[in-house]
Amino acid sequence: MESARCWFSKFRSKDKARPSKKKEVSSNGKEGIKAPSSEELPSNVTKQRVAAAKQYIENHYKKQMKDLQERRERRDMLEKKLADAEVTEEEQSNLIKYLEKKETEFMRLQRHKMGADDFEPLTMIGKGAFGEVRICKEKSTGHVYAMKKLKKSEMLRRGQVEHVKAERNLLAEVESNCIVKLYCSFQDEEYLYLIMEYLPGGDMMTLLMRKDTLTEDEARFYVGETVLAIESIHKHNYIHRDIKPDNLLLDKHGHMKLSDFGLCKPLDCTNLQEKDFTASNKLSGALQSDGRPAVPRRTQQEQLQHWQRNRRMLAYSTVGTPDYIAPEVLLKKGYGMECDWWSLGAIMYEMLVGYPPFYSDEPMSTCRKIVNWKTHLKFPEEARLSPDAKDLICRLLCNVETEALGQRVRTK
Repeated sequence: MESARCWFSKFRSKDKARPSKKKEVSSNGKEGIKAPSSEELPSNVTKQRVAAAKQYIENHYKKQMKDLQERRERRDMLEKKLADAEVTEEEQSNLIKYLEKKETEFMRLQRHKMGADDFEPLTMIGKGAFGEVRICKEKSTGHVYAMKKLKKSEMLRRGQVEHVKAERNLLAEVESNCIVKLYCSFQDEEYLYLIMEYLPGGDMMTLLMRKDTLTEDEARFYVGETVLAIESIHKHNYIHRDIKPDNLLLDKHGHMKLSDFGLCKPLDCTNLQEKDFTASNKLSGALQSDGRPAVPRRTQQEQLQHWQRNRRMLAYSTVGTPDYIAPEVLLKKGYGMECDWWSLGAIMYEMLVGYPPFYSDEPMSTCRKIVNWKTHLKFPEEARLSPDAKDLICRLLCNVETEALGQRVRTK
């Protein structure tokens, strides 16, 4: 409190040192105070800063007073328990001094600001458009975390600041066992750091690359846990918008957790034209809509082999893969939480069939197939999917309009 009084006393001394307001003579010969001009009035930005500073100071000292009251209550409770336990005065004094020392250390740790120097960077496990993810070890405790390091200048250049804020707010707000935990965040002049839970089980993309396809029981388990993760963020009015196998991580027990919120890789769809958004059967004929020869239809095994060769390259390319993007997102006509359920349907299809439902040799061709999904959504006979599995996929991969909206929602 003394520091606050000192600060306000300096503020008042500066205010007294300011020159007095000029007096002017009115038409009747009386002196009066000259009204301040419009240039002297504080701007809206200044008023907002003053309000924010006032709120910060009030919250700061309110928290300090609350902590002080809680410490007093804890001490009174401890003294009462010691008195009831018939402990000698010397033992009481030694115990109280020991607990006071521990509480002082705890308060010192609370005041300590975390920084990159508190962690030892280890192996890199991921690299994105404007950042990287590394395994790191906290020097003081030896605990292992995943450190996401984001370059500020690149975020500003790409206009991703709001996305990063959304990710940080979501991880701090949502408490769920199906979401990757955020432990702390800090920054320096060049980078923003997010210290998160490290999941050693890899991701769903790696699992699918290793196993090609999953059984329906395995897919049911992973899809169920993904449903819980999506539902937990939807309850807080967040949309993931970038659900794909490499964002579904596995912990050491094999449970699924959703990660990478708000940092979706933008797909360049500027080459898509209006004619690509109209349903057409010509794409499966001899020529595509742009006049190029159509890709010959492959068997499930041939399509699976082609997808295996290109999966990792597409996942880490600068353009990104559109295989899990909902049609309403590609059409850029507004979308809501339903787009996450579409992505889950595409992932479930890949789990059971071996490749995404609208996979093509080129991303633009995949976009056309997604927009015209009614023509291109087919289940290969070789996959031998059960009627229940087909029904759930069809209820996830459906129109977002009123008559079909209920189908996506009912899957929750």
